[in-house]
Amino acid sequence: MRRNRITDIPGLRVGHAGDARIVSGVTAIVLDRACVAAVDVRGGGPGTRETDLLDPERTVEGIDALVLSGGSAFGLDAASGVVAWLAEQGRGFSVGGMRVPIVPAAILFDLLNGGDKAWGRYPPYRDLGFAAAAAADVAFDLGSVGAGLGARTANLRGGLGSASAAVPGTAFQVGALAAVNAFGRATVGEAPHFWAAPFERGAEFGGLGWPAAIPADALTFPVRTLPGAATTLAVVATDAALTKAQTRRLAVAAQDGLARALQPVHTPLDGDVVFALATGQMPLADPIADLARLGDMAAQVLARAVAIGVFSAATPPEGLSAGMPPAWRDRFGTG
Repeated sequence: MRRNRITDIPGLRVGHAGDARIVSGVTAIVLDRACVAAVDVRGGGPGTRETDLLDPERTVEGIDALVLSGGSAFGLDAASGVVAWLAEQGRGFSVGGMRVPIVPAAILFDLLNGGDKAWGRYPPYRDLGFAAAAAADVAFDLGSVGAGLGARTANLRGGLGSASAAVPGTAFQVGALAAVNAFGRATVGEAPHFWAAPFERGAEFGGLGWPAAIPADALTFPVRTLPGAATTLAVVATDAALTKAQTRRLAVAAQDGLARALQPVHTPLDGDVVFALATGQMPLADPIADLARLGDMAAQVLARAVAIGVFSAATPPEGLSAGMPPAWRDRFGTG
């Protein structure tokens, strides 16, 4: 059964945990077995952990999980919780008699969204990471959950989105997941239409298509200029068997999905990060043509995931009007 989720790629599970008081959370992508991963960073203000291990020349070939978290630098603690959960399962890279779980992570900035961030000496992200990993399943919610709980865009509440598709002309599948906390807009100016409209399938984000004419404000630079206050974190995954270098090319190609879904993107204020996963079930028949097709579809699926994340966002909690813009559904209806 196709779920239109990244978990349509066999071997992946996704779990969320969030704290409504702080309006922030964590999303964990847990792998049934270690698989090849890569990363591409285009934003000017990223926050990451363990991403150096993903370079093709590094020793470790596979990872056990990925973590996307709110909380800015505080949220990097979430990976420790996922590491603890994996260690309890006996997972990890074998070093002598020990196993060390390999869990790269990236964070987004949601510290000024109106939630109560007075958490004391230690932030809650390690515990949220553990809970997200424990909750991981093939079915998971979208919108204002996990790493998308406290997310926003230039004009609307952000959120957690996911999509998937088969790759035409091949037997491969590609899925994507995005925590959308962008400096730019996912919509065409202040209209309800999404920049990702050409890639929509069915009415997964409202079915509105393009506006009859591009509004005059569509390319206006957003007013919000708070440094470091925006990031879109994304993961694309395929069941293809790729090397680390090929998986890196998949992450690079997938970045085009952010450019198709957000305006502007990759600014000095964003920490945009795209991870790529290759679970290795199916070998490439043609290393060049197949990889090109995978990259093209990864960009399309990621663009859809961004729009779905914003479209699925919930009404902001009461009292957060100063730190959180309206949800798409509140402003434009249910579509």
